[in-house]
Order: sequence, then structure tokens, then C-alpha cells
Amino acid sequence: MPDTRPNHPHPRHRFRYRGVASSCAAFVALTAAGVAVPAAAHAESPSCSPATATTLAGPDIPFADWAENLGYDAQGNLWVSRLYRNVVQRLDSAGKVTATVPVTSPGAIRLGPDHLLYVVYGDTTLNMLPGTHNSGVVRFDPAAAAPVPEVFVDGLGMANGAAFDGAGNLYIADTTSGVVRVRTDGTIDADWTAQAKTFGVNGVAVDGDAVYTTVYLSPQGRILRIPIDAPAGQSTAAELGLADDLTAGPGGFLYVATTAGTLVRVDPDTHSTCTVLTDSPMAAVVPVPGTDQDLMVATGRGDVLRVHLG
Repeated sequence: MPDTRPNHPHPRHRFRYRGVASSCAAFVALTAAGVAVPAAAHAESPSCSPATATTLAGPDIPFADWAENLGYDAQGNLWVSRLYRNVVQRLDSAGKVTATVPVTSPGAIRLGPDHLLYVVYGDTTLNMLPGTHNSGVVRFDPAAAAPVPEVFVDGLGMANGAAFDGAGNLYIADTTSGVVRVRTDGTIDADWTAQAKTFGVNGVAVDGDAVYTTVYLSPQGRILRIPIDAPAGQSTAAELGLADDLTAGPGGFLYVATTAGTLVRVDPDTHSTCTVLTDSPMAAVVPVPGTDQDLMVATGRGDVLRVHLG
């Protein structure tokens, strides 16, 4: 049986992709990762005001402290996935680390309806090798004195993004297969999942009656809209090169972090896009609770940014 323990003693490394032309090329890229390719062009809207950013927390070692994802707990504390360090960290309002929980190759961090934190593990391209199923989701009580992760979902390929819908179902972006729907009891909805197969997915966000996912491993960098009640009826919300993670934000817009170093606003109804911030490679973005103009952004350099929308 594959080892799906979230605290595996041998950390697995993850190489960030810079572009892949096809499914076959993705496996070749495992040995040639890091090669840059031009990002796909997208139509910019002139109505997007620039945002301002301040650094909440910086890396001890740039890029070695890659901030893969981030999320808030029910108490309003920010948690950050440090991919290469195999931990998730809780930060206070000054950016100081106040708790550390071991999770192997952590990805998305999402607050569940039960007030537990759900964290993707096994977010490494080594898990894209055929027959490898060492990825999934762990959960833990963020209010515990010493949180202990327990496996909620296992046996996935390369889980990356995650998001809950209003009914408590969890959607996971498995780069090797597509979007996986997990019921509240931890079982996979096989029928729904079979209709949402797309190789190369990365981030996931839920907005109303739809799931949005980024297809990172594609030349176009598509952002797909998947109707929750009809997952086979997918459509393209936008095309955005090197789109990593994303979130639903104010005004019905999506905000997308790209490893090209831009934070992009997407209108899924008009398919228009505009850049609101340019910085180092961006890996994830989440709204700040209690605000309608602030976002937190995780970067590949390791910085965690607070972004105020213009």
C-alpha cells in the first residue's frame, strides 16, 4: 500500500512548472522543470485600478520558504503552507509564527464547516508519476494546543487546490486527473468526479453554483467554470497564462495568482481580465475576513502580502 501519512519522515520535493504543451510533455517536464515559456495573451480591461501591497511576513531563505497556499481559521488566524519545509504555519497580525504543524508537501488550506482546517498534502510533481497515489487531504483542530493532522482523503495523485461549497462538499484540484468532489463523510463522489476530468488543474474556487479551476498545465492557461449541478457542462471563463490558485472576491470577480508574478482580476461573465498587482511569482490568494477590499497573497519567493484593492 502507498504511504499516505501526512508526516512522512522523508520530505518530497516539488518542482514548479513554467509551462507544458501537452499531457505527454508534462511527464517529460519532470526531468526538465523550471524552463520558462511565454504566458498566453489575454485581453486587459482598462477599468482595473492598481492595488497596493504590504509585506506581512518574509522568507528566512528566499524561494526555499516558498509560500504555496494560505487560509484563515475560525478565529481569524492566518495559516501558510511552506511547501519545501513540509509544514503549515500560523501567523499573528505582525507576521510572527505562533504555531507550526507538520504536513508533507502542503497545498491549499481551507476552513471546513466543522471549524477544522483542511490541508492538502502530497502537492509534489513526483506524485504525477504513473501509479503514484500519495496525496490527499488532512484535517486538524487549529485551536488545539498541539494540533495533530488526521487523514480525511487519501489515494489521490497530486492534490493542489481545494474549496468547500455551501453544502459542505470539498472540491480538490488533482493535477493528475481533474477536480475531485468529496462528500462531508470523506467519500469521493465518483460520478461527479468522472465528469470533471481535466489534466493539469491547479487551483479551485467555489462561487455560487459553480466551481472554478485553473488549468495550469496548458498553453492557454484556461480557467474553467464547472456547474455544480451539471459538471459535464464546462465552459471557459478566461484564458490566463501560468494561472496558479484563485479565489472568489468582491463584486463577483475572481482573483487569480499567477507564477508569472501578477495578480489578475477576472470577470467570469464577460471573460475580461485586468492586472491589479505585479510582484514575484504568486502561488495563492484568499480574501481577508471582515473586509471587502483586502486579499492575502502567497508568493514563490516566500513573502506573504496583504493587498488592498484600488
